[in-house]
Parts: sequence; structure tokens; C-alpha cells
Amino acid sequence: MKNIIFTIVLLSIMSCKTEQQENKIKLVTIDPGHFHAALVQKTMYEDVDSTVYVYGPEGNDIQYHLDRIEGFNSRAEDPTRWNQEVYKGTDFFAQMLKEKKGNVVVLSGNNQKKTEYIMASLQNGLSVLADKPMVINYAGFEQLIKAFETAKDKNLLLYDIMTERFEINTMLQKELSQIPELFGTLEQGSLENPAITKESVHHLFKYVSGNVLVRPTWFLDTNQQGEGIVDVMTHLVDLVQWECFPEQIIDYKKDIEILNAKRWATNLVANQFKEITKWDNPNLLFPEFLNSNVKADSTLDVFCNGEINYKIKGVHAKTSVKWDYKAPEGTGDTHYSIMRGTKSNLIIRQGKEENFQATLYIEPVIRDGIEENALLNIFKTLDKNYPGISYIKSTNGWIVKIPESLKEGHEAHFARVTQNFLSYYKNKNMPSWEIPNMIAKYYTTTKALEMVDK
Repeated sequence: MKNIIFTIVLLSIMSCKTEQQENKIKLVTIDPGHFHAALVQKTMYEDVDSTVYVYGPEGNDIQYHLDRIEGFNSRAEDPTRWNQEVYKGTDFFAQMLKEKKGNVVVLSGNNQKKTEYIMASLQNGLSVLADKPMVINYAGFEQLIKAFETAKDKNLLLYDIMTERFEINTMLQKELSQIPELFGTLEQGSLENPAITKESVHHLFKYVSGNVLVRPTWFLDTNQQGEGIVDVMTHLVDLVQWECFPEQIIDYKKDIEILNAKRWATNLVANQFKEITKWDNPNLLFPEFLNSNVKADSTLDVFCNGEINYKIKGVHAKTSVKWDYKAPEGTGDTHYSIMRGTKSNLIIRQGKEENFQATLYIEPVIRDGIEENALLNIFKTLDKNYPGISYIKSTNGWIVKIPESLKEGHEAHFARVTQNFLSYYKNKNMPSWEIPNMIAKYYTTTKALEMVDK
């Protein structure tokens, strides 16, 4: 009798373990040419299987990805435990669909076929977590709409990686803009003086996880990576929507009006190109696919800079992205943002005066328009969700002081986004505004690109 009971208990335990294993999310990483693919795995997740299935062509891109994951696995502090099962070949995507070993596809690499991969993955019953941009032109945008329809029909999840929503200064800028006693209401602005402006400066030469980042040669080809106006600009347009109209649905057909857009090139000489890509061909300064952008003086034009002026729900917004080759010593990527309210302006600066650290300012529109006691009470309330937050006086108002405990680096934000995705995947509770707002975002960037004078 005891043996029978023991057997029943054992079978029950084994059944539970099997069920838990079957309910695990299994990641499939496709052609991971961008380092963001690895950053999704910089931490472990309770509901995600430790084995990840990686598919891609032979070459450096996939090897660099595997090396980054191995670096996470072998680090001294809080190492990860990822097991990578790898398939290499020109038919990598077809092989992935044939084997279908996972249930969530992670896409972060060459953007030329990304929208196709999104659609095919969904059609084959796989949810998708995609790095930005999901589309790099208007034709891709039209395909993306169909992809969201497919996801809905098949009860799948399609979501993009918007890390900047987790930057603490941006979070607080949004939070403070929702306090009428402090901010008032958002101005409507004008073309010359938008109500919200977001500008970011990035650098082609940079460090990731302590190492110099090797960029794929295709990263400098806007036909494969996308122009700046549809690439990094995705983050800025997303933040405009997320901060100005939190949890509101944006209808791209009636709420977005592109006023004008422009783009310009960053010029690279051959040695700079070689330094960041490790290009090594004694007979060619640049790969042949870049020939159309190589000028007579043997410099490469990379159209990674752009600016969009537009109206969203009647509010004037401006977003701009600039890429330099390398940041000055002691600096890095920078961000500037201003939200103009009827009572105060909320400004994020990251210049020399801020020691190149993002800093949030509160600057009243009318001198003495905000009482110190009112500000003190506001910050006492904020302390419940942001413990340790405070402020000090500045020349034109106040500086928001953020404790180190609330600050996270850009790389840590990938885990935050992934955790959100996993929660939506498991609980089927993605907010109703996310999908229409993703569509509105990519309409804004791709429509702006259509309007650019090339």
C-alpha cells in the first residue's frame, strides 16, 4: 500500500514539473546582429526556460552575440545560466519555422527583413518581442498593421522594446507633468516653439558592458538599419505619446499631423569605419553595398540624423536625433527634453553644467508662481513611489535630486521591458492603448521619412 501511495505522489510531482516546463516561455533569437538581443538576456526570468534557441547565418554577428551571453554567464556577480542551442545557415529562418522549438521570437538585428520576420513568426503561432524599429519605411508600416491584426486573430503578443520609459528622469518628468498645481496644463505650442521637444545625441563608437562595441558593417547602411528618422527616433516619438497623453489611445489617422521633416548625414572616414566594425579588406575601404553613399573624397555618408516637427492631438512636438562618431572624453550619449506647462516647464538637461548626467529641472513660467510649501507637499507624496527623492533651488527654479538607489543604467532597462512583456504574455493584460499607440508611433516616423527631401 505504501509503495502505491509513494508511486502516486511521485507521478504527481513529475506531472507538475512537466506541466511547469511546458508552461515555460521558450525564447527563439533570430539573427542577433544588434547587441540589444543579448541585453534581453542580461538577467534570468522566472517564467523563461534557460535554454534559448538561436538561429542566424554564419559570421561575426552571431558569434559576438554568443560571446556576450557567455560573458553574462561567466561574470563574477550574479551570473546568468543561459544555455544556447545554435543553428547557423543561410536557411536559418525557414529552419526556425520548421522546428518551432520556442514560443517567443526575439528580434534585434538587421532591420531590412524584420517586418517580414514579424509577420511570418505570428502566422506560425509565435509571439514576438522586437527591438526598435519594427519598420523602417512606409511600406513596412502598412505590413505592420496587418501583423497586429494577425496577432489579434491568433491571440499572440507583438511588442517592441521601449527602454527609455524606464529612465528615472523621464519617469519623473511624466509624473510631475500630471500634477496641475505644479505643471498646470500642457501648452499647445507652435512650430517655432513646440510644447514638447526631445533631442538625443548618440555615438557610433561606444562601450557596452565594459567592452568596445563592434558594430556590424550593415549598421552603417540605412537600407538595412534604417535612417535615423525611423530608428532611434522611435524612442523619442514613443516618449512624446507616453508622457503627454498617458494611457490614452492615439489614432494615427486623425491625431497625427506631420508638419515637416529633415535628415542629414554623419561623415565617416575609412579608419573610423574600420575601428567600429573591424572591417578588414585591403582591397576595399568600405563594403560594396555602401558604394552609393561613398563620396569622391572617400568618406561615407550615413543618414542617421533627423528631425520631425508634428502635431499630436493638436499639440506641437519636435523630435530630433543626432549621431557623432565618438563622445568627448568623460561624456556619452545625451538627452534633452522640455515639456512646457502653463505653470512651469519640466526640462531634462545633460550638458557640461550637469557633468553630462541627466538632470531634471522645474522652472516656473511666472516667477514665484509656485509656493515652496506646495512643492514640499508634492515631493512628500512622490516619496511614496520614489523614496529619497528631493529638490534643491536652482537659478530659475529647482533641480530634482534623485538618489542613486533609483538610478539604473540603459542596459538594465532591457530587463524591465522584458518583464513587462512576460507579464502581458502570461496574464493577457496588455493595456488597450499600447497597440494603437505603437501603430501611431511607426506612422509618425515612416510618414516623416516619406516627406524628407532626399
